Amino acid sequence: MTSASSVMEGTPTLRVRVRYLRDARALYAPDGSADGPGGLAPATPLAAGMDLRACMDAEEAVLPAGARLAIPAGVAVEPLSPGAAGFVYSRSGLGTRMGLTVSQGVGVIDPDYRGEIVVSLLNTSGEERRIRRGERIAQLVFQPYFHALVEEADALGETARGAGGFGHTGSL
Repeated sequence: MTSASSVMEGTPTLRVRVRYLRDARALYAPDGSADGPGGLAPATPLAAGMDLRACMDAEEAVLPAGARLAIPAGVAVEPLSPGAAGFVYSRSGLGTRMGLTVSQGVGVIDPDYRGEIVVSLLNTSGEERRIRRGERIAQLVFQPYFHALVEEADALGETARGAGGFGHTGSL
C-alpha cells in the first residue's frame, strides 16, 4: 500500500477499501506471498493507476486473434469519498507490444458496485496471445465524475459548432 509519505505533496488522494477474492492477495503481493507487503497499489509514488492482475482459475488463458475474453481481477473495491469512480484502462505496453486492449475502451467501476472487477480484453493482433495467471492485464484509475441531473428541453443553447458532427471541421 502506498504510504502518505510516498505521495508527492499536493497530489490529491482518495481512500479506497479493497477486498481480495479467491486467492488473489498472493498475486498482488510483490513477494508472491499472501502475507507479503503491498497489495493493490500504484507501482510508483506518482503512478496514476494500479495494475490489475489476471486471477483466473487456470494457469493460462488463450486469446485467439480478434477474440475477447473476460478475465477476473480477484479484487473488489470501495472508494470512500463521494464523486469518485474506478475506470479500467488498457496497459500501454500490453496494447502496444501484444495488441491486448480493454475491449470496451474504458471500463467503469461504479462507486456502489461491490463485486469482483472483471477485465474484458480484446486481442487486436493477428496472432494468438496467452495470458498467465498473475500477469498485469489492465490498470485501475480512480477519477471524479459528475452525477447528471437530466432536464428535458425543447431546444439547446446555440454554439458556433451547432450540430456539426464527425469531420465537420475538415480532415486535417
